[in-house]
Amino acid sequence: MGNLIQQRGTRAPGDDGADDRLRVSSAHDTMHADPESPASREEAHLLPDDWLKIKTVPGNGNLSPGVYYPTVSKRSRSHRHGASRRTRRRAILKNGECNILKSRISQRRLRFLQDMFTTLVDAQWRWTLLVFTLSFILSWLGFALIWWLIAFTHGDLEPDHLPPMQESTNWKPCVFNIFDFTSCFLFSIETQHTIGYGARTTTEECPEAIFIMCLQSIVGVMIQAFMVGIVFAKMTRPKHRTQTLLFSKYAVICQRDGELCLMFRVGDLRKSHIIGASVRAQLIRSRTTKEGELLSHYQTELELHADGCDSNLFFIWPITMVHRINADSPFYGVSAADILQEKFEIVVILEGTIESTGQTTQARSSYTTSELMWGHRFVPLVTYNRERQGYEVDYSKFEETTQVDTPLCSAKELDEFYGNQADRRSIESTEQVVLKLPERPQRTTTPAAENPTPKAEQKNGDYTVTL
Repeated sequence: MGNLIQQRGTRAPGDDGADDRLRVSSAHDTMHADPESPASREEAHLLPDDWLKIKTVPGNGNLSPGVYYPTVSKRSRSHRHGASRRTRRRAILKNGECNILKSRISQRRLRFLQDMFTTLVDAQWRWTLLVFTLSFILSWLGFALIWWLIAFTHGDLEPDHLPPMQESTNWKPCVFNIFDFTSCFLFSIETQHTIGYGARTTTEECPEAIFIMCLQSIVGVMIQAFMVGIVFAKMTRPKHRTQTLLFSKYAVICQRDGELCLMFRVGDLRKSHIIGASVRAQLIRSRTTKEGELLSHYQTELELHADGCDSNLFFIWPITMVHRINADSPFYGVSAADILQEKFEIVVILEGTIESTGQTTQARSSYTTSELMWGHRFVPLVTYNRERQGYEVDYSKFEETTQVDTPLCSAKELDEFYGNQADRRSIESTEQVVLKLPERPQRTTTPAAENPTPKAEQKNGDYTVTL
C-alpha cells in the first residue's frame, strides 16, 4: 500500500502559516476523479474501509505515514466512498417528452417556414392564436389599402365626388359609400367574409375593383380553411390522447415460471380502447465495439410479451409487460448488485390507433436504474364486481407492489446453479420432496413356508441345522 500511494507535502506560495497538506496521486486520484470507472472499482476493493474514511490533518502538522489526509473540497466530499451516485440523465422524460435539444441547424428558419402547417401545429397555443389573429387583421388592412388606392386613383375621395355630392355632380364611383380609409377597411371586412350589409357595393365603373373583389374572396376562403385546419389538427392531435395512457412509475424484477423477468405495467383510463396496441422497449446504454469505438447511446431492442401473447395487446384492462431475462437478453449477466453500478435507461413505447378518431398515437416513458425494484411484484388490480356485473379495475393499486423472495444473482449464474433442473428453479416452490425407499420384491410362498421349521441332520458325526 505504501508503494501505491505517494505522499508529498506541499505549501501554498505566499502562505507562511499554512499547514502541510497531503496530495494523493496514482490510482487513488483516479478513483476520486471517476468513481464509476472499472479501474476505480478495482481500487476500491483494494483499499480497506479505514483507509477511505475522511481524516483531518493534525493541528501540529505531523503526518502519520500510511494515513490518507484528503484536501477538504466539495469534489472530494461528493465523490468519497459511500456517497450517493449521480443518476443518469434521461433521454425520455416520465411524461413521454423527448429530452433532446437541437442546436446549430443550418437554415433553420427557412426549413421550418417551408412546412408552416406542421410548425404552427407543433407550436404553443399562444403563437398559434397570434398567427391566427394576425392573418385576418393583416389581410383586412392589406386589401383596405388596395381599395383606398383604387378610390384615390379614380377620384372618388375628392370633395366634389364624395357620396353626399355624387347625385348633384352625377359622379359614379368604383364603390358606393366610400368616404375615407375607414370606409375602405369596413368594405374589406364585408367583402372577405361575405357579410353583405348592403351599404357599400362595387360598381361596373372600375374593372380593377371587380378583380380585387374576386381576389379577396378567394384569399379569404383560403385563410379561413388554413387556420381552421391548424386549430382542428392542434385540438385533435393524438398527443393529448397519451395523457390517459399510464405507465407504472417503477419496473420490477422477480421470478416468473422459474426465470428472472423484468416487468412494468401499462394501462388506459378511457373507455374507448386503443386498437392494435403494441408495446416496445429499448435499452439505451454505452457499448464499446471490438475496434475500441465507444457508442455512448447504443440502443438494444428488448423482447416483450404479455401473458401468453406477444407484444400486440388486447388492451381492455391494465396489462403487465414481461421481458424474460434469458441468454438472449442484455441483462443476462446483470445481478442485483450490478444494477446499482450500471448506467442505462429503458425506454418503453406504446403505439396504437385511437378508436374514436382513427388516428395513430404513441405514448412513451422510461426507467432508469434508480426506478428498478429488485424482488418486487405488481399486485392484482382487476376483480369481478358482482353488484355492477362487470370487471372492476382499481387504479389505486396501479403502482402498488409487494416484496417477494428473489435470488440476488444474475440469470446466468442462476442457470449455472440449477442447470437443467427446471422444476426446481423457483425458490417459492412449496412442493415437498418425499423420499421413498425401493420396495422389496414379494415372494410367493405357501403358509407353511412363511414360518419354516428348523431341521437337524447328522452327517459324518456333525449336526447341521437347516432353516
